[in-house]
Amino acid sequence: MEKIAVVGAGMMGQGIAEFFASKGYPVNLYARRQEVLDQVRDKARANFKVFGVDEKAAENIALFNSLKDAVECADLVIENAAENVEVKQNLFAEMASYTGDNCILASNTSVIPITKIGEKVADGRRVLGTHWWNPPFLIPLVEVVQTERTSLENVERCIAIMNAAGKVAVHVKRDVAGFVANRMQHALWREAISIVERGICDAETVDLCVKNSFGFRLPVLAPLETADLVGLDLTLAIHNNILSEIEDSHNPSPYLIDKVNNGELGMKTGKGFYPSWTPETSQAVRTRLSTYLKKAVLGK
Repeated sequence: MEKIAVVGAGMMGQGIAEFFASKGYPVNLYARRQEVLDQVRDKARANFKVFGVDEKAAENIALFNSLKDAVECADLVIENAAENVEVKQNLFAEMASYTGDNCILASNTSVIPITKIGEKVADGRRVLGTHWWNPPFLIPLVEVVQTERTSLENVERCIAIMNAAGKVAVHVKRDVAGFVANRMQHALWREAISIVERGICDAETVDLCVKNSFGFRLPVLAPLETADLVGLDLTLAIHNNILSEIEDSHNPSPYLIDKVNNGELGMKTGKGFYPSWTPETSQAVRTRLSTYLKKAVLGK
C-alpha cells in the first residue's frame, strides 16, 4: 500500500487525509502550525462518526510540522497550500529536494496552472495535478492533470492509486485553466448569471429550472451521452439556432461585479443573487447538500 503525504491541513488537506486514512492508507499530514495539527484527529473522529467510519481510522494519520519528515518516504505527495504561485513554487522545489525520484508530487490547486507550479522542480516528470472536489471525502472525482513535462507513467500510477482507493480518477491530458469539470461548471454559471442580468427570470427560477430538468438526470446521463442519445444531427440543428444567443463574454459579468462591489457576496453577507440569506436558510442548504451526498455516495 502506497504511503501518502498531504501538505496543508486546511479544509481540503484535512478531508483528503481523512479519505485515505478511512481506506486504511498510512497518511502523513503536514502543517506549519502545531495548533492546527492538534485538532486534526478530533476533527477526523467527528467526521468518521458522521460517515459511519470506524473512528480508529484517525490513527492512520501521522502529524508533522517538519515538511522533510512528512514527505521524505512518501510515494505520493498532495499539496494544499494557499493559492499563491510563489508559495507553491517554493514548496514544490523544497518537496522535490526531500523526496525520491519515484515520488509523485501533486498539487490540488483549482486555478493555478500545474506547469507554473512545477517550474522550480528540475524533474518535471513527477509533477502533476490532482484536483479534488469539496467535500473531498464524498465527491468521487479527482482530475489528474498532465503537463508537457509529466511522464505518462506517473499519470497512470497516480490514477491507479486514486482508483484503488475508491475515487473516480480521470486523465486531463492538457494543463488548461479550470481543467475539465470547472470549465463546464463556470460556463453554466456564466449563462445562469446572464439570464438573470438580462431579466429573463430571477435567480430562484434559474435554479429551479436546472434542478428539475437536465440537472435531474445528470447523475445518470451526462452531456455527451445526451447528445448521442438524441442524435448529433439534432444537436447540430439546435446549436445552429441557439449558440449565437448564448452568453460568450470573456470577462466577468458587470452584474456580478456590481454585486461584489456592493458587498452582496451571498450567504456570508446575507444577500447575493438571492435577495435574502439568514443563518437558518444558509444552514438548511448546507444540510441538504450533506444529506444528499451522504445518501448518494455512502447510501446513508
